[in-house]
Amino acid sequence: MIKSYYKSVKDLFKTYPFFLDVLIFALLIVGFHLFFRAWAYWWHFWPIHDLITVLRDWLSDHVFSQSLWFNEHVLGYNITVYERDMIFPGHGHILINHGCSGFKQIMQFVFLMLVFPGPWKHKSWFIPLGIIVVHLTNLLRVVGLSVVLMNWPNYWDFSHDNLFRPFFYFVMFLMWVWWVEKFRNRKKQQVEPVTD
Repeated sequence: MIKSYYKSVKDLFKTYPFFLDVLIFALLIVGFHLFFRAWAYWWHFWPIHDLITVLRDWLSDHVFSQSLWFNEHVLGYNITVYERDMIFPGHGHILINHGCSGFKQIMQFVFLMLVFPGPWKHKSWFIPLGIIVVHLTNLLRVVGLSVVLMNWPNYWDFSHDNLFRPFFYFVMFLMWVWWVEKFRNRKKQQVEPVTD
């Protein structure tokens, strides 16, 4: 029974190797998430706690100022500011803390790209591009949550937890698919002989 199950899974991965890649992607993303939580909550970012704190503060400040600018100048929202807290009078507030900085998601993407196979000459530009994309995704998330707060405040918790948080992983998945299809498999495509 176990052997036949193992054989069918092996045959599936052999027939459709992309499924194995997706499984590896999922394991790397979930594994890094669990490691990051343990590193943050149990070990307090030992041995580089001060550096991580500075980076998270810096990123939180940028996410706050950029999303505030967009909310005020593009969407025209009247916002009161207290430290990194955007207060929408009569609607609620959005506090940009370390958890909202996008730091963990950026680190997840960098880890994924460093570990996943592919040519380093392409990783040297793809990783910085991915960092920018993940940061822009985070800005879109904060601005999207601002729109939800202003128009549908009862759906803010649902949107925060079930729409915008998974959106990070959807964007990372799309970036990863682009990597696998265009860069990682490039050598395989060039080596395979052309047959008539």
